[in-house]
Amino acid sequence: MTMSSVAIQGDSPTAGFVRVIRNITANWMGMIVIALIWEVAGQIFQQPWLPPLSRVLTRMVELFTTGGLSQHLVASLSSLAIGFAIALAIGLVVGVLMGLFNTIYTALDVYVNAMLFTPGLIFAPILFAIFGLSDATRISVVVIYAVFIIIINTAAAVRNVDRPLIEMAASYGANRRTTVFRIVLPDAFPLIIAGLRMGAGRAVKGMVNGEMFIALIGIGGQAARYGKQFDFTSVWAISVFIMILAVVINQVVTWIEKRLTAWVD
Repeated sequence: MTMSSVAIQGDSPTAGFVRVIRNITANWMGMIVIALIWEVAGQIFQQPWLPPLSRVLTRMVELFTTGGLSQHLVASLSSLAIGFAIALAIGLVVGVLMGLFNTIYTALDVYVNAMLFTPGLIFAPILFAIFGLSDATRISVVVIYAVFIIIINTAAAVRNVDRPLIEMAASYGANRRTTVFRIVLPDAFPLIIAGLRMGAGRAVKGMVNGEMFIALIGIGGQAARYGKQFDFTSVWAISVFIMILAVVINQVVTWIEKRLTAWVD
């Protein structure tokens, strides 16, 4: 074994450790700074609407251990999972059809974009009149929040496939079905997955809004109840937990995206 190979083998663990520390610092330093500012500001100003972060985190643990928040979390995650699954199925199918067929794109594009920018809670009275105070109402809100961004991103991904790839497939005699499944969808897949990550974020927002303003159950309903009681520490505790939940979901979707699109690199 040569000295150069020994040096390389000796340096690689150190380089890997340094890389891990650098990634952790880049990902978490901003959050640590914000947490410190929050704690210091809460201790100095002593305002009821801005409790120290340490008190908020303690209250969050209390809500899970003695406040029954874990039961509400199960109800929230079930509506989130069902609603996002429905939005995923509808969004992918409609988005692919809009991307492949100009007539469908022309017919639906204006309405899909209009629905994307329309606040989903506007439809709350209609949903409540149709489904009443049930899980279907909360699920419908999640679908409305997530489905249109998935449709738009999927359609854009399919329509922006490199034309030379399609022309090359045609020159080799590939029919439309083969071109779609062998050329169009694989090329559009990375952008489609990126759109799903955006849809997941909007689904979390729809879950919370639906529970706070319609059903008044789940973790969103708990936040609304504590807000009416002016229990700001509990409201902040639930808010921090929702942010943590959103970050975890985003990380999971990002991991899936990297796994499914590793071939792009």
